[in-house]
Amino acid sequence: MAVVSVSMPDELLERLDEFADEHGYTGRSEVVREASRNLLGEFEDTRLEDRELMGIVTVLFDYETTTVEERMMKLRHEHEDLVASNFHSHVGDHYCMELFVLEGQLEDISTFVGKIRATKDALTVDYSVTPVDSFDPISQDGHGQ
Repeated sequence: MAVVSVSMPDELLERLDEFADEHGYTGRSEVVREASRNLLGEFEDTRLEDRELMGIVTVLFDYETTTVEERMMKLRHEHEDLVASNFHSHVGDHYCMELFVLEGQLEDISTFVGKIRATKDALTVDYSVTPVDSFDPISQDGHGQ
């Protein structure tokens, strides 16, 4: 098995270690492996392929981190064919929330969510995907930080 080095903030590493201890994992490597499998499998649901989907993506970030807001604006413009709606709101004393409503195919939504998740200083990224091409919706929820 290959060994991989990953950089992460101390607070996240502490949370990872606590999670491993509380849930009976043998260590942080086991938690990271399982999380990686789950992340990679999120968009491999064949029931969602080749269907028209609606996606909701929410991003939380510190309002003083203007680079996140600038990145959100850039992504909105780069994916204007996918982004049906976008909403920005102030949350609490120090945070902003960006909400995106997406309409498109699984591959495009997956790419968009991946770019959002890769945004440095985004505190949380949550999303859901629902088919809109029939009356038999299948819900696929995913959560990331």
